[in-house]
Amino acid sequence: MSGQLERCEREWHELEGEFQELQEAHRIYRQKLEELTALQTSCSTSINKQKTRLKDLKHTLQRYKRHASREEAELVQQMGANIKERQNIFFDMEAYLPKKNGLYLNLVLGNVNVTLLSNQAKFAYKDEYEKFKLYLTIILLLGAVACRFVLHYRVTDEIFNFLLVWYYCTLTIRESILISNGSRPNGLIYQKFRSQFLAFSIFQSCVQFLQYYYQRGCLYRLRALGERNHLDLTVEGFQSWMWRGLTFLLPFLFCGHFWQLYNAVTLFELSSHEECKEWQVFVLALTFLVLFLGNFLTTLKVVHAKLQKNRNKAKKP
Repeated sequence: MSGQLERCEREWHELEGEFQELQEAHRIYRQKLEELTALQTSCSTSINKQKTRLKDLKHTLQRYKRHASREEAELVQQMGANIKERQNIFFDMEAYLPKKNGLYLNLVLGNVNVTLLSNQAKFAYKDEYEKFKLYLTIILLLGAVACRFVLHYRVTDEIFNFLLVWYYCTLTIRESILISNGSRPNGLIYQKFRSQFLAFSIFQSCVQFLQYYYQRGCLYRLRALGERNHLDLTVEGFQSWMWRGLTFLLPFLFCGHFWQLYNAVTLFELSSHEECKEWQVFVLALTFLVLFLGNFLTTLKVVHAKLQKNRNKAKKP
């Protein structure tokens, strides 16, 4: 037997021994994996039972608190605080256990387990998520500049718009995965502004509804008088010739403008809150301030122009 063949035979025997060790290690791994899966299922079941019982206990305490004495009310309040703390502990425990995806992840990914089981894996995913946002922000910035000043083609604009859509869709998926792994977005600032913003949205919708009927009626009258053709659209807001009935809408318009200013002031205050770490709050405050200034000054300009026109007509013999 040649020396080369002997070396090959020795290497094969070494590989055979390592393979046997690998098989044994893999068997132990599968056994531990089955034990881990069973333990995960047991923990998830116990947590769900605990949460259900705590929920029932919380409702019972709330009903009992209505007719409880002072000492009993203090005890109920203390138990309620303990229940809330226990729920937070369960949230941290569930971050390391497989769970069903939410509706959004189910629609996008299906019933796929996206739970990361170690702190190292969670940190690595979070770090990669932040890098993804940074790199894509730079690419989108360069793309916007290129499309604005260099590439004046429809194809490049469509590619840029597709990249925007892809970026934000991917971002929502990654954020949903982070939330499934125990990420807790700070919702305190949003909760402080939520009611005010929803009320503003309702009021704004009502004003736009009134504005639509005013513009529609005004344009219909002008077409009937022959002052506008049949294809004119009132998409540019209030014009100086739209005066009939405008005085009825002016209080609502100015109220909406000052509500925008109120939103800006509220957001500026929230941006200086000790628990506010997001820069978006300050930028949103600036946005509402710019909206207020633009809308308010434009409305004043229209009203001033119409009043000036009426004065000039009155001076003519």
